[in-house]
Order: sequence, then structure tokens, then C-alpha cells
Amino acid sequence: MADGTKAVVDTSAADAAADEAALAAAIDELGGRRTAPAGSADAPAPDTPADPPAAADEDTPGDAPAEPGPEGPVSEETSEITAPLSVQEIAAELAAGSAGKKAGRKPAPEAAPDRRRPTDPQPTVDPRDTATLPRTLPAPMRHSGDKVGNRYRLEECISQTETFSSWRAVDEKLRRAVGVHLMASGHQRARKVLAAAKSAALLGDPRFVQVLDAVQENELVFVVREWLPHASDLAKLLADGPMEPHEAYQMVRQVADAVAAAHRRGQAHLRLTPRCVLRTDSGQYRINGIAVDAALRGLPPEDSTEDAQRTDTRAIGALLFAALTHRWPYPEDRYDLKGLPKGLQNAAPDQVRAGVHKGLSELAARALSDHPPHHAEPITTPEELVRAIAAMPRIRQPEPALPVFQAPPRHNTHALPTAPNPTRVADTTVAPLPPSSRPTAARRTKRRLRRVVKATAWTVALGAIGVASWQFVGSLRNNGQAAATPQTSVSSTAPSAHSTAHTPVPLTIKGAESYNPLGDGPEGTDSVKNAIDGDPNTAWTTGWYVDQLGPKPPALKSGTGLMIDLGSPQSVSSVNVLFQGGEQAAEVRVPTGAAAGSPMSARPEGFTVVGKNRSGTNVDYTLDSPVTTRYLLIWLTSLNKDPDGKYRGHVAEVKVSG
Repeated sequence: MADGTKAVVDTSAADAAADEAALAAAIDELGGRRTAPAGSADAPAPDTPADPPAAADEDTPGDAPAEPGPEGPVSEETSEITAPLSVQEIAAELAAGSAGKKAGRKPAPEAAPDRRRPTDPQPTVDPRDTATLPRTLPAPMRHSGDKVGNRYRLEECISQTETFSSWRAVDEKLRRAVGVHLMASGHQRARKVLAAAKSAALLGDPRFVQVLDAVQENELVFVVREWLPHASDLAKLLADGPMEPHEAYQMVRQVADAVAAAHRRGQAHLRLTPRCVLRTDSGQYRINGIAVDAALRGLPPEDSTEDAQRTDTRAIGALLFAALTHRWPYPEDRYDLKGLPKGLQNAAPDQVRAGVHKGLSELAARALSDHPPHHAEPITTPEELVRAIAAMPRIRQPEPALPVFQAPPRHNTHALPTAPNPTRVADTTVAPLPPSSRPTAARRTKRRLRRVVKATAWTVALGAIGVASWQFVGSLRNNGQAAATPQTSVSSTAPSAHSTAHTPVPLTIKGAESYNPLGDGPEGTDSVKNAIDGDPNTAWTTGWYVDQLGPKPPALKSGTGLMIDLGSPQSVSSVNVLFQGGEQAAEVRVPTGAAAGSPMSARPEGFTVVGKNRSGTNVDYTLDSPVTTRYLLIWLTSLNKDPDGKYRGHVAEVKVSG
């Protein structure tokens, strides 16, 4: 505390009103000494930074462990989103300011030799709630295999700092991987972490990594988030060099849209770094740690909405700057990127690296700097950034390079004893063409391609003529035989072609399950039985999506499915799927031999398509030949857009025939 007395840890979660009354009494008794002047010996000067503890920059991506390391001081932790100054410059300015203040006041009484300064450099933001709690408290010690909340089994420690630890864990109830942050409940930041986690959980935007649980249990506070095992953070994506313009455009567009939507809901990230931005295997960008990362590291909340919007906008500008230049736009080397020299602090990306897209360079400079180059107007809010991106010409994905056409080797006509075609013999008396009039390699390639196309067309035409002639001769021969030997009339009791055809037999469906390997878990588990209950008025409904399914962004994933269990291997010849709410599209798949034993744990690539992708409200899939299988996968590739503007799948009934 500011008067030098030791703080008492109260881990019994006493009533808030009693805490407030006790605090008020303590303040009255101290006579206002809690807010002592800066020169008092009982309170450290606010301009003098506390000795930073050895902790770590604990950015925890959803896919790859970050190596544990020591945590730097606060100025270093937040330099990428607060000020373009190095740690040494900030420390020098603070020391100079402290010396100036001390020169104008009386010398302070000498402090007791055994008094220790607090090790947490973050100030107390809300003394009413946290004054009785210690400024720093070691992170709870846990080991692999330990269980928290009687549900989450810790598997691997991703990062360990002085105040909290981050783990990859397993939710034993839902049998899925999750991420867990652990902190002592007696720490000053514990209440703010819980509040930030609960507010982030209410956001409900799939573009953010979802907070699944936030609990205080005895001496422990833990926050549970979803785990994205196949995602890569932006720092890893930039390890090999800068992004292509199209990929950088997709990244900043998706991140700005998501952050602007969060600010409209009253949420701010406040610590948006390259390790918080994750790209999934489908190309969708998702943001991790909204509000929670800032609370875990003790960053104070912004004083106003404008400050929070400017902080997040500047952070997005820094992400785009790093993606375009492969440099961090501040003096410090961060996230395996080299910082900028002092003379380039306000430079645009195209001034740092040649060949940068002009529009994206201007966008990054306007979002990052309060005084952009060329007197451009700064962008101060995520909403303004979204509008600026929308006003840009869309950057299209580059076309894949065509394979190089290898020209066939030329025959040397001079080596032949006689030339059958005199026109092909080179005339040495004629002067060669000047370089400007010689056909280029591209022209020669086009000519060869034209010849190949013409030859192919002639071959196809001659083949078609031959087949038609053969069929015509065969029909004449059959007609001649029919005229010579008239056939007897066919009896009405003779079997017809239709009577010998296969008659579909309905098969009994034993069960159905939601198959969602590209998502976070099963979808619509409560309604999955409606797809096989024989009632077309009830339906299995998937989760909701902001964008339509598809293989390319902005689609979150390529599909989701419904696994049909026939109970035992059956011969399947056709499948009927009845959709509800409007046209939807799906395809029918069966597991391969490797996936037949456990199809629910197999990836979509472990299935074979037997019914091609078709759309409609009532779709029949007739297989080319019967397939013997126990499991059928109805793989949805296009969902219905509901009246609320979100995409959902509605499967009313599935029928299988053999």
C-alpha cells in the first residue's frame, strides 16, 4: 500500500459492501495519506519505473507453443500499441522527469532499509476493489495431468510468467482441446480478468476465438477458450518474409471488420499483436484474446471510447505495416521482426521496402500514424478503417503461373542427303531477319498450340464420322435380317426391361450424429434426431455462420455434415435428402477403408464422394452403382440464409434405399 503497510490477502471472497466500508474506514484513519504527494517516501514516484520482474511476453497462439521466457517491463510489453519509443528512451524520459520533480521539493525522509518496492510495475487502477490485494502474486503451480474445475485436464504449458500461466488442456466433458489461463485469485488483476473474460464471452462473434468459461475456484482463477489446432498466427506467417498484396488485403479487411463489430458492441481488444491474429486452414482470420489479454497483463483500460478505438486502429495499422514490409514499425525488435531506425518512424511502408502496394501502404500509414506522410488524413477508428478499405479497388488473387511449354527438338535439314520438300531447306543466301522482325517465343508457342488444337479437332471429327458410319451399317444389317426372318409377337407375360430393373428397398437408419471436423465441435446435437424421425416438419439445424460455406474466404470453412449410421454394412443405391427453409446444397460421401472403423474422427478427405454436389429443397442422389457401407455422410456445402441474415443448414429428413 502507499503508506508502506503490507497488504493482506483476502481469499475468502468477502462481501463487496463490507470490503468497501472497511476500505473507507481505513482511508479515514490514514487521513488521506494513501494519496501522498509524489515526493513522499511512502509512495514510489509515478515517473520512476519499478524494477521489472523477469517474466515473459506470453503471446499464446492457438496452434503452436510459445517458448517460455522472461516477461519484460510494461513499456516493452505495450510499446507496439502505445508509443513509438524504445525502452531505453522511455526509461530516460521517466528518470529525467523524476529528477526534475525532486529538484523542486524538500528531501524526503529516508525510507526503512527493509522496505521493498512492489515488483508489479502496473499501477492500481481501481483501489476500491483491489486495495486489499497484493500487487503481485506468483502464478499457481500446476503440472501436466492436473485437473481444474473437475473438468479441464492440463496437457502442456504454453507459457509461464510471474503472474499467470497458459496451458493447452482437454475438456473431458466434451472431449475437445481447449486453452486455459491460470491466475491466483488473490492477485490484483484477478477480478478484472474475470470481468473481461465474461464480457468477451458475451460477444458471440465467430471471428473471435471464443471464451468458453471463466471461473474463480478457491485460490485459483481460470479462463477457458477454444483451441484452434490447425491455425497459424501472423508472427509465424511472416517468418519467411512479407505477404503478397492479396493476402495482406484479406488479413487487414477481415481483422478490421471484426474489430469494428466488437467496438459497436462496446468491446475493445487493447493488445492486438501478430500473435493474436490466427489464420485457419480455410483462410479465415480469427482474433484471440479480446479484452482478456490486456487484463492478464495488467494494461489499464482506456479512459474513453475514442482512446480505445485509436489504440486498436493503430494496432491494425502496425499489423498491416509488418505484413507489407517484414519490419516492426517501432524501434524494438518484436515477434521475430526487426524494428525501424529512428529516422523512419513516420515513414510509409513503400518508403521502407520497394514494391509495396501503393494503396495498402497509404492505408497502413494513415492507421498507424497521427501525422501520415503527404499530409494524408489519419484514420482513428476501426469503423473509418473499414470504410477506407471498402473504398479501395479490390486486390484480386494472382493467377497461377502456366507451365512452361517445352518445344519439340528441331530436325537439322542440312544433315539430310536429300530434302523431300525443297521449301523447308534453309537458303543461306538470304540474309537473316532483323531481331525486331523475328517471331518471339510467345508467338511460336501460340502457333504450336493452334496446330495441336487443329490436329485434335480433326482427330475427334474423323473418329465421330467413323463411329457414325459403323452404327449406320449395323442398323442396315439389323433391318435386313428383320425383313428376312420376321419375329413372332412377344407375349404379354414376357418379362419387360422395367420388370428386370432394380426396385429400391427402404433401409432402416439406426442413428445420426453431427460431423463437424472443421469446426469447434458437434452442431445441433439436440435436434439431430429430427433428421431421421420420419416427420418432415421437424429438422436438424446447424450452428449459424456470418458467411456462406465455401473453399475460399470469407467462408469460415468448406462444409459441415450429418453422419448416418445404418447399424451394419448395407447395399445402398440411392439417398433422398429433404431440406427445410429453402434451397441448400450437399453431397453424399462414404468412408474409405482407412476411415470406415472410426468415421467420426476422420477428416473430410477420408471419404469418397458417391453422390455429386446438388442443390434444392428435395434432392435425390442415385448412385451409379450400389455401394456397401454402414455409414453415409451428408456433407453440406451451401446453407440457407435465415431471416436474421445468418446462414444455417436445416435437414428435415434423410431416406436411404438399397
